[in-house]
Amino acid sequence: MIIEIEGLKKSFKDVKAVDGLSFNVKEGELFAFLGVNGAGKSTTINIISGILSKDEGTVKICGHDVETEAEKIKSELGIVFQNSVLDKKMSAYDNLKSRAGLYGIYGAEFKNRLSEMSELLDLKDILKRPINKLSGGQKRRIDIARALFHNPKLLILDEPTTGLDPQTRITVWKVVDKLRKERGLTVFLTTHYMEEAVNADYVVILDRGKKAAEGTPHDLKNEYASDFIKVYKHLDEAEEYFCAAGNNIRRERDYVEAELKSTADAVAHFKIRPEFFEDFEVLKGNMDNVFLKVTGKDLKEV
Repeated sequence: MIIEIEGLKKSFKDVKAVDGLSFNVKEGELFAFLGVNGAGKSTTINIISGILSKDEGTVKICGHDVETEAEKIKSELGIVFQNSVLDKKMSAYDNLKSRAGLYGIYGAEFKNRLSEMSELLDLKDILKRPINKLSGGQKRRIDIARALFHNPKLLILDEPTTGLDPQTRITVWKVVDKLRKERGLTVFLTTHYMEEAVNADYVVILDRGKKAAEGTPHDLKNEYASDFIKVYKHLDEAEEYFCAAGNNIRRERDYVEAELKSTADAVAHFKIRPEFFEDFEVLKGNMDNVFLKVTGKDLKEV
């Protein structure tokens, strides 16, 4: 296991930020750690990275305890924080050179690593520019290069694509996917974009410092997410029918949406009222539905 957490607790006065949290992350996984702001995600990441001390429990990274073997963990871990930690007055090049020096990367080794990062993240044209002159997407690429410069086994991405344009988001994920395939990089992800979480190998949903649900995206959708049918004709009749059938419904201007007990449930409705199926679609439950069902909150709205 790359990450092993057992019974983790951390409080700030009367607030239990993390309350008895346990989970493991396997080597090579894309692991999604989901929760609204204040759920305990950042506190957990700060403990993993050694920024915060824990109150109780055990936290191991690559088999090393975060409190007693912090120096051994340092070389195994790279972090892209939600808010950039780059020195805004320095150039991108100087930021990376300063970071490399912390890991004893100098001279020819630095040049080789810089060339590799520059090609991987398309940095050539921005290396000499001050950070405060870069766009949000360009800064994020430097953040990622900084986190990867010492070739860690574990990369923590704390909402890495929030606020970025679609093209930069695509670039970020191409790099991450390439490193996972070629080097077996383990990625620990927090995100507000469920289309990113759905690609994870494993998901833990956090709510008020506790683990609310966990599993593969497929298993979580099967357990928590309902399918829906949308019909676009005979709306008044459809609304009355689905209400009488006991389905939860939502009526909009141009459609009626009914929650299904299962995908096969749509077939039963078709046999009873085929006229509703002149114009319709069946929608599979997704990770947004899972998160809402588990926490009672919509991750997109927090």
